[in-house]
Amino acid sequence: MTYVVELVEHAPPVSVPLPDALGRAIASLGIVDAVPDACDPGRWSLRAGSKVGAVAVTVPGHGETYTLRIVPKMPVARLFFLLGHSLDPAGSWRDGEVDVAEDEDLMPAFAHAVERQIDRALRQGPLQGYRVTEESSPLVRGRIREAEQIRRRFGATLPVEVRYDEFTVDIAENRILRAAVERLLRLPGVPKEVRRRLLRQRSRLADVATLVLGRPLPEWRPSRLNARYHHALGLAHIVLENASPEHGPGGLRIDGFLFDMNKLFEDFVTVALREALRGTGHVARFQDLHHLDHARVVRLRPDLVLYTPDGRPCAVADAKYKAEKPRGYPEADLYQMLAYCTALGLRDGHLVYAKGSAEHTAHRVRHAGIVLHQHAVDLDQAAEELLADVKRLANRMLSLA
Repeated sequence: MTYVVELVEHAPPVSVPLPDALGRAIASLGIVDAVPDACDPGRWSLRAGSKVGAVAVTVPGHGETYTLRIVPKMPVARLFFLLGHSLDPAGSWRDGEVDVAEDEDLMPAFAHAVERQIDRALRQGPLQGYRVTEESSPLVRGRIREAEQIRRRFGATLPVEVRYDEFTVDIAENRILRAAVERLLRLPGVPKEVRRRLLRQRSRLADVATLVLGRPLPEWRPSRLNARYHHALGLAHIVLENASPEHGPGGLRIDGFLFDMNKLFEDFVTVALREALRGTGHVARFQDLHHLDHARVVRLRPDLVLYTPDGRPCAVADAKYKAEKPRGYPEADLYQMLAYCTALGLRDGHLVYAKGSAEHTAHRVRHAGIVLHQHAVDLDQAAEELLADVKRLANRMLSLA
């Protein structure tokens, strides 16, 4: 039997009946905040945070599956705009290629979008390329691995340990696409029609090896030859990097996909700021490593640091997608930004929130000569207006640099 529990991102907690073992397992996974209901034994209070998506948890020996659906507060189309701008600021992949208007739920929309991108990538047939192969062969092919021949064959002439380049479809790009297809086929909430189309894409990649779970994804480099794969690979990486673990405590089986809205907002803000500052001669870098102390022990990684053409830090920004305090922004963010400004030797620091009580506030730090700016961007407005807000923010950062 399957039970569905629907939660809303950052909404008040919901009390649901759950076996204690399952409630404890969900709490340990950190997918949502889960605590026993103090007023009603056998029920658990579940509260979603910034992760959205769907996770199916199967209780071993009971034949019961609980599906947690966490719905984002923003419309799915807006979520895809943020995602699309982060992956491709030029907007080419968003112009008609990923239309999610017919899908109101996140999982169907995302699975549909990934399948369409993979279909576009494979429309001319799977990409082929050269792959280095090392094997034992009855024939000499490529180069003989002399050290391996001596170590493994003890002077025997056959078989021969060889190394050669093979022209094949079994390359990193196709392996990543197949892994994403396999993952989507196991996720809850994927419609039957999309599953049918995903099975068709898997058949196109039948000659491609499947990836081993838990191992790093194979590396690939963007080039003119694999240009038609770029958008599909970008979404495939999101599928594989945001998939939930397949096994949890107590032998629970877990299949799911979760977006971290914190990361999505951070990516959107930093990429949008970089694009807004393009052509100014300044360089924007993401997650650059800096240190607070002279011993270089305390590490700092601001979301974005802006450098002058001669390489000097001139502005710093951090994106914060989270609920604010009733009377303003969280104070801990101010302390963090103060540390950034102090370490970088900057007079101004910028915190960017998804929504706030004011468009812009500034705090002048006593005895430090540092001003901490807090900006709010409204994600509910039209895409053009949202990007215009980010452009104005970029101009303000540049004027204070």
